[in-house]
Amino acid sequence: MQTRRQTLKQSAVVAGLLAGTGLFPQYAQAFNKAAFEAKNLNDALKALGATGAPAESSAVTLTAPDIAENGAVVPLAVASTLPNVKQLVLLVEKNPNALVAVFNVTPEVEPSFATRSKMGESSDVYAVAVTADGKAHYAKKEVKVTLGGCGG
Repeated sequence: MQTRRQTLKQSAVVAGLLAGTGLFPQYAQAFNKAAFEAKNLNDALKALGATGAPAESSAVTLTAPDIAENGAVVPLAVASTLPNVKQLVLLVEKNPNALVAVFNVTPEVEPSFATRSKMGESSDVYAVAVTADGKAHYAKKEVKVTLGGCGG
């Protein structure tokens, strides 16, 4: 049985080989820059490939606190019971960049994720499920922030 130290050492060697051959950078840059630079919900969803206007849905669940005492670490969770979900997206409306996280979902993965986000001020938070046909379904909740995290 390998120890954790041996596994990490082997991983570092493989990463070094990939970086040396030029294969690693293409995967390191595998994010949608336009979506993460979007300033609002519609622009971010459009950059992610969603078609049409997002529709509110009870099949999308957003878990967030009513009041966040510290905007630097606001716990957020998103889940969906919709069939054929390909992405779960978290957005904070009044952040400088609205998009917080994108979780790519495959049929083998349960569409339920949790993370933490910075919030500069009180804002609406959106959890969006994008299905394989490009339709976007969302849930929304207002989160009040008492101490800002984005420079506040």
